[in-house]
Amino acid sequence: MVLTMLAVSLLVFAVLELNVDDVAVKVLGQFSTADQRQAWLRENGYTAPFLFRYLHWLWAFITGHWGTSTYYREDVLTLLAPRLAASGLLAGTALLVIVPVGLVMGVIAGVREGSVVDRLVSVFAIVTTSIPEFASAVFLTALFVFWLGWLPGVSTMADGFHLRELVLPVGVLTLYSAGYIARMTRSSMATVMQSPYIRTARLKGNSLMRVIVRHALRNALITPVTVIMLQIPWLLSGVIVVEVFFAYQGFGTLLYQAALNTDIYLIEACTMVSVVVVVLTQVASDLLYAWLNPRMSFKAAERPAGAK
Repeated sequence: MVLTMLAVSLLVFAVLELNVDDVAVKVLGQFSTADQRQAWLRENGYTAPFLFRYLHWLWAFITGHWGTSTYYREDVLTLLAPRLAASGLLAGTALLVIVPVGLVMGVIAGVREGSVVDRLVSVFAIVTTSIPEFASAVFLTALFVFWLGWLPGVSTMADGFHLRELVLPVGVLTLYSAGYIARMTRSSMATVMQSPYIRTARLKGNSLMRVIVRHALRNALITPVTVIMLQIPWLLSGVIVVEVFFAYQGFGTLLYQAALNTDIYLIEACTMVSVVVVVLTQVASDLLYAWLNPRMSFKAAERPAGAK
């Protein structure tokens, strides 16, 4: 985990700050003079060796000193915190819809493998996961904003929090992700339902619902739960398209604006935050997998008595 974050941080820093003259131009503007750029580089320690500058930047990031945005002229950490909270609200709300919908559809399809319901769920999942977010955003906007007039077309939250403004962004994220989770759950559930212990439980007279809840569901959830945890990093990239389309003021919109304006310090901070989120979700995924799968354990096996 640490090595991954170090490797990515070094790559990000090298891409954005290896050429110090380019950094000075991005910070001071293209109309600054050569003397102004050289003075700024000396003042901000860019005359030091690359490795020293990287270690200094990494320590500053760890201690919470993320620099000042060259576009917004504001402390990056102060600027980033409310945007992360806004994206967390959007992603969290989406997960609250995606997970139950995907799991329920997958379980129903897996239990009734080969039935009409199974086919309908499979078609729905394939169609929705094949449509990119910007296309489904255009479709839902045309349907619910311009035709029916039920929902607002933007989610700026300019007048405070409004649940109606979350409906379309959450709907776009749900359409894409729920189908994928449903497919994974359906495949896992169908495999588990063919297991010998499931057939034995059925032969003992247990009802189908009891067999599903008491015996099949935990084993069937191993793969879907792992997939769900891996959806969290995807939401970081998915919300960029959704937030920009609906003018939602979150992390994705901030990263998009930082890239447009070559705001290097803000880009560095957003990238590192994304890396931390991805690594933490990977660790959480491994822990959940071990908890759901009784054959795995992080504990070392105990030595037998008398073993050397």
